[in-house]
Amino acid sequence: MKNLLKTQDLKAYYRLVDGTDIRAVDGVTLDLRPNEVLGIAGESGCGKSTLASVMSLTHNPPLRVIDGDVTANGSNLLTMPTEQVRQKIKGRYISIVPQGAMNALNPTQRVRNFAIDMLREHFPEMKKDEAIDLAAARIDELGLPRRVLNNYPHELSGGMKQRTTIVLSTLLDPKILIADEPTSALDVSSQKSVISLLLALLKDEIITSIAFITHELPLLRQIATRIAIMYAGKLVELGTMEEIIFEPLHPYTEALMSTMLVPERHVREQRIQSIAGVPPDLKAPPKGCRFHPRCPKRLPVCSTEEPPAKEVGDRTVWCWLMQ
Repeated sequence: MKNLLKTQDLKAYYRLVDGTDIRAVDGVTLDLRPNEVLGIAGESGCGKSTLASVMSLTHNPPLRVIDGDVTANGSNLLTMPTEQVRQKIKGRYISIVPQGAMNALNPTQRVRNFAIDMLREHFPEMKKDEAIDLAAARIDELGLPRRVLNNYPHELSGGMKQRTTIVLSTLLDPKILIADEPTSALDVSSQKSVISLLLALLKDEIITSIAFITHELPLLRQIATRIAIMYAGKLVELGTMEEIIFEPLHPYTEALMSTMLVPERHVREQRIQSIAGVPPDLKAPPKGCRFHPRCPKRLPVCSTEEPPAKEVGDRTVWCWLMQ
């Protein structure tokens, strides 16, 4: 299946003032396919948001891409001229709802001014009234009240501010929307509204696919088509939502799922468990499989050699138990 976006052996490190690197994304190969919601999950600090920033080309120092590619339509986006990325990729092919997006709007400007500035950045000849009309039409299409255009950000509730930010991020009809923790700090009702909005964007074909990044696993059951599990800067398992949640293969995925509350009786009656130990320091990650110090199923080889990717049916697992 042709992909919309692919990372190949992507390595992105944070360079510290003492010259050491934090290996936040360390050799990730991942594809985003048409008409899907790809969930990217894992504990805090596993590299999810770093991966999102590189995939959306919004990364800045001290984060540096050390190696690997981010490709779309046969082109490596990382080597494109800056002006071409700004005009043709950002906002038009890929758009991002960044972590902490509720604070992304300028508190001194009405929402409509933000929409005008963004649209005229790409279409300098567009008149203000035309930009407002375009933003109003999109807001109407997605069922938000048109009054939000005249509001300042502080006049909107958290949920409405988040939905407004998502609408603004998709005004140019990007093929890909990368949503980085879009429901964090929202109550359950507001989370449901955000999920409904994202699904409406797909249903109405405003966008083609979503990369949905979260540490809230129950949300992925509501929206994800496939799920990628990250641990310590690496992928450990990639498969369909049903496979990952109900039949995990990697010990880390299994441990992660054991921390999740779910409604099914046969699962609900199992004891919720925490994951023993703590994630490794990414300045000096352990050799071999990075989960091996916490893994109850580790083999001798796990502490010395990094596991290769193993295809198991339609999914991929990075674990020596599967070799």
